[in-house]
Amino acid sequence: MADRKPIESWLTDMDGVLIHEGVPIPGADAFLKKLRDSGKPFLVLTNNSIYTPRDLHARLRRMGLEVPIENIWTSALATAQFLDDQRPEGTAYVIGEAGLTTALHDIGYILTDHEPDYVVLGETRTYSFEAMTKAVRLINDGARFICTNPDETGPSAEGALPATGAVAALITKATGKHPYFAGKPNPLMMRTGLNAIGAHSENSAMIGDRMDTDVLAGMEAGMQTFLVLTGLTRPEQIENFPYRPSKVVDSIADLVDRI
Repeated sequence: MADRKPIESWLTDMDGVLIHEGVPIPGADAFLKKLRDSGKPFLVLTNNSIYTPRDLHARLRRMGLEVPIENIWTSALATAQFLDDQRPEGTAYVIGEAGLTTALHDIGYILTDHEPDYVVLGETRTYSFEAMTKAVRLINDGARFICTNPDETGPSAEGALPATGAVAALITKATGKHPYFAGKPNPLMMRTGLNAIGAHSENSAMIGDRMDTDVLAGMEAGMQTFLVLTGLTRPEQIENFPYRPSKVVDSIADLVDRI
């Protein structure tokens, strides 16, 4: 590998890297504290579009992890930034929760089911047949189809839940229209996040627990990538991919001294 510039900013996934099923992963607190003390730009990222950064800040704090609101970047924020660039002050029919609707309101979007510019699909625990039917009809009538993220399942205490990607597949099957996904593995989420903190990809690193989203997005955005083994991707699965992370480590605790 060619020599890389020293890492001056850090992006890290949340679930599987910092927390697991609502419990901090050992080393996460020390890693975040060292980042805060260093003054280096950093972001905690998540493809989950349900919560606002303020919500996530409070949830992480209850777990003993301190992440400032401005250091949290979600697929909802990346989606809003994309739409603001594409069609400022547009209109959208939204299936999602406060994290997504708040992000769209903040960029001046009007949420409506009357001839919207876009149908925007995000994460929710209450997908309804009525809402999906409305989305199908609006897309058939010309609305563009946008999704926050392609994850097909999400975690819960009871097991896997259908997520945005699974519902998107249903709508695609009914309309013949494929959505544009703004979240990981789209490097757009990384680039918009880096812009938000004034950082650059050539001296930034991405930490994740998934080869197919975190590592892929970081690599395509031009960053160094670190795969931790505390989440979804197992060591024996790494060779199944045609690309590799810059480095594989056991957990976030192994990266504290890299800051």
